[in-house]
Amino acid sequence: TLCQDQSPALTPSSGPKKLAERGNPNKSPCCPGGLSLRSPFVQEFKVWGHYTSSGSNPAFSYAQKSKPQCRGLAPNGFHNSIMAPVWKCPSITRSLRDRHYSSWEFPDWLPSTRKWTFLSESECAQYLPGEMKSPLFSIQREGIEEDGVLYRINRFNSLQPHEERLDVSFFVGGPVWAMEWCPCPEGSAAPQYVALYCNKGMDEKHSLAELHTGPALLQLWALGILQPEAGSATKSRLAYAIATDHGCIWDMKFCPSGAWEPPTTCRKPPQMSRLGLLAAAFSDGKVLVYSLPHPEGLIAHKKPDAFRLAIRCKCLVQCIATLQVGSIQAGNSSECGQCFSVSWVPSKPHQHLAAGFYDGTVAIWNLPTKSLLQRVRQADGSLKLYPFRCFLAHDHAVRSIEWCKVNSNFLVTAGNDRKIKFWDLRRLYEPINSIKRFLTTEITWLLPYNGVTVAQDNCYASYGLCGIHYIDAGYLGFKAYFVAPRKGTVWSISSSDWLNTVAAGDITGELLAAVLPDLAMNPLNIKRPSERRFPIYKADLVPCCSVGGEEEPRPKSRMYGEMTKEHCLRFQDTDLRSFRNFFSREPMRRMHEQEVKAELSLDRMQLESIHKVRFSPNLDSHGWLVSGGQSGIVRAHCLVGLTSPVGHKLLQECRAQFSAMDGDRLESPSGRLAEHGLLQEQ
Repeated sequence: TLCQDQSPALTPSSGPKKLAERGNPNKSPCCPGGLSLRSPFVQEFKVWGHYTSSGSNPAFSYAQKSKPQCRGLAPNGFHNSIMAPVWKCPSITRSLRDRHYSSWEFPDWLPSTRKWTFLSESECAQYLPGEMKSPLFSIQREGIEEDGVLYRINRFNSLQPHEERLDVSFFVGGPVWAMEWCPCPEGSAAPQYVALYCNKGMDEKHSLAELHTGPALLQLWALGILQPEAGSATKSRLAYAIATDHGCIWDMKFCPSGAWEPPTTCRKPPQMSRLGLLAAAFSDGKVLVYSLPHPEGLIAHKKPDAFRLAIRCKCLVQCIATLQVGSIQAGNSSECGQCFSVSWVPSKPHQHLAAGFYDGTVAIWNLPTKSLLQRVRQADGSLKLYPFRCFLAHDHAVRSIEWCKVNSNFLVTAGNDRKIKFWDLRRLYEPINSIKRFLTTEITWLLPYNGVTVAQDNCYASYGLCGIHYIDAGYLGFKAYFVAPRKGTVWSISSSDWLNTVAAGDITGELLAAVLPDLAMNPLNIKRPSERRFPIYKADLVPCCSVGGEEEPRPKSRMYGEMTKEHCLRFQDTDLRSFRNFFSREPMRRMHEQEVKAELSLDRMQLESIHKVRFSPNLDSHGWLVSGGQSGIVRAHCLVGLTSPVGHKLLQECRAQFSAMDGDRLESPSGRLAEHGLLQEQ
């Protein structure tokens, strides 16, 4: 009923027997989320360590209690009770990755120069985003007196990283709707890359119910070598871009591990060293898997006369595999509609890929299959794969899909039917748990917990309940935990297993982060949750110049050209180096005011809206996250204040281990990039 839907409590569809088992954790050794409460993995997470806030005084004392007593403030200004789960996460994440990640997978799927065709300027024109210059914008950083400089970036260009705050800004040419970091091994000290897609036009709109085809551009950006507390010395650059004719890209995922190799790896031509394997969900109903080379390897195979074009190269690429629904005798990629979400199984050998479609179907492919019923070799040498398992998960479009990171038998889906469902792939006749709440836009599954963090649309939300929630999978029986309230739709959410933190961007232009508590315990006992969240930046639409200091009324146009004639964006960045006296600082006061009485203008284009947020999954850059939205301006920030000595020590150990394994095979990646001119501005 409507009253039940509005309640923050869960509404599981399971029977009384399942609820009884769910309420008694000791009755079953394994929970739906794949974590055994008796396993060493969970026991490790529940045993709290001793940390110090200053000097040699212990920050925790046990006093014969199961839950430690936290005292004092951490060096970053947060209370020790807030930072305790953050300090535990690096060792937990490393432990899981040692067991579930691989050093090398899909050895036959190597990039080849024969499958990459460089386009001329006239040939690539139809694929490029339409905007040549970004909208005017300014950046106001907390604690720094700005001179009010207005910036306008050319397409595929960026600003120099800020020397003190390290933030990066670049313009991709259109509204960003898909974005993902390229994974690399812990301790590799490799340059960081971000793949993204943006619409061609600022005013483009697409119907969910129809398939869309046409030219589009998948961009790969090089951010340089990033560290948890240090940025890149060079500007971000477009490494290369892939031209495609399959329409919009609504989601993309890299193979979690085993797809990266050092750029100095020697390969016999025409093969190139591999940067990663990328799966992209397209609006024509297909999922394409690309084998991406390192940029320097791609340039090294080009002729000298093509060097200038290759600096910012646009290529037509033959994909490794095309994944579509249906079968060999009845293959029709349009029968399920557009593909909105895709997820790569997080456990080695990463052979399964799941995708959600418009009609509510979830399809799962076995990528290395040899079955003649699931694999067809096409004339161009690429593969066409059909799923080995399909099931109707929702009554409407599947908006988001995620695997459990500990046990690959479990999956969670969120659909436009307002339901979130947890599935056991060994028995798909009914979900483990079905929860009907508000309209979900995206979900993320943090590593050590039996539940997901959910971003929601505000269209069905009760007053005061719209925002970000943590929802238990059903095994522990916890009610939903309200992470952060939001006045407008939260478009995207991302989590960091290294920091026990989620970040979300919404329609009002605010990017915020929240440090989660230990959700293995009942979150109803969490006090003062407002002290766990903080803004990263806030984007506002303001007049370019005001008369007499008075702000002009905001435009009511829904067209980009009219919006940007007399108005610009203002980014207000928080100083993320420390959280001392944070609750009396202006960014926190502004955030709390926005949570109570934010202005939401739905009768105009939301140029400040943030559509995509992604934390870096890599240990080498685990404090970094990128965000982008309607304006086409992508920004990268470093959460320096959340990094800890525990993470630094682990990073040093991983780098020593990686260097010992690879010897002198690994050269300085930044030097090789400069040698090939990829980081030189035209």
